[in-house]
Amino acid sequence: MIAEAGNVSGQVGSAVTHRIDAHHHLWLYSQQEYGWIDETMGELRRNFLPEHLEAELSSAKIEGSIVVQARQTLEETCWLLELARQSKAIQGVIGWAPIAAPNFASVLEQLSSEAGLKGLRHIIQAEPDDDFILREDFNRGVRAMQPSGLVYDILIFERHLPQTIEFVDRHPNQIFVVDHIAKPRIREAVLEPWTTKMRELARRENVFCKISGLVTEADWKQWTPESLAPYLDRVTKAFGPQRLMAGSDWPVCLTACKYAQWFGVLGQYFSGFSQPEREAVFGANAARIYRL
Repeated sequence: MIAEAGNVSGQVGSAVTHRIDAHHHLWLYSQQEYGWIDETMGELRRNFLPEHLEAELSSAKIEGSIVVQARQTLEETCWLLELARQSKAIQGVIGWAPIAAPNFASVLEQLSSEAGLKGLRHIIQAEPDDDFILREDFNRGVRAMQPSGLVYDILIFERHLPQTIEFVDRHPNQIFVVDHIAKPRIREAVLEPWTTKMRELARRENVFCKISGLVTEADWKQWTPESLAPYLDRVTKAFGPQRLMAGSDWPVCLTACKYAQWFGVLGQYFSGFSQPEREAVFGANAARIYRL
């Protein structure tokens, strides 16, 4: 079930009626606002806008996409919503809002009128406190989200999985999507405790998972489909095709692979699955969970 890294012949094509990239970014680059893009990521130090995205979508036969916040500002959320109104390709926005702030309820009320907003995300992985996701002010905000129908995307490293399981258990009626399969230590070929913790997290039926970001957690220059396969095997077994979504993490993925190349690897991996299962992973789940 493994393809060569550069082979895109395994893409799921005509069998899927509506293919969706469940996770990508757009930005107007400045060094000040994107300080995390260091000298090793030179290819990311430029603007990435809808016209650039649309060329990539075409290369991988993707019909629609979900754009995800990269900066923790309401200004960016509003900008992404405006881009979504202008681009037929962008079918939903996962934005940022001050979930832990005292005024979050009023901000949420304003944002809820935006049809393009499908969810919110906070960059938990960048918080100095590994227990941030358990803070009462943050959880109060997540509780306030639930009636809105917005999804919460979880961005963490593997080490945050124990706290994440506890967090999810506090919100059984909230839909969660784990980004980038919780960033396991692929570069070091470490499978535990990530496997056990992801299996436990997947027992919660309100939790879904994006198969994205694997190549950037691997060795950027040396990864192979074979080195990624153990992680794909385990997350697929844990969540099943009905709770997985294929995403590119473009343009961040460009540090390690091209856009169509990534979808080629995923297409080949899932080539032995049934047509309904492939359709679920490559679009139907994203459309259903994010109400596209």
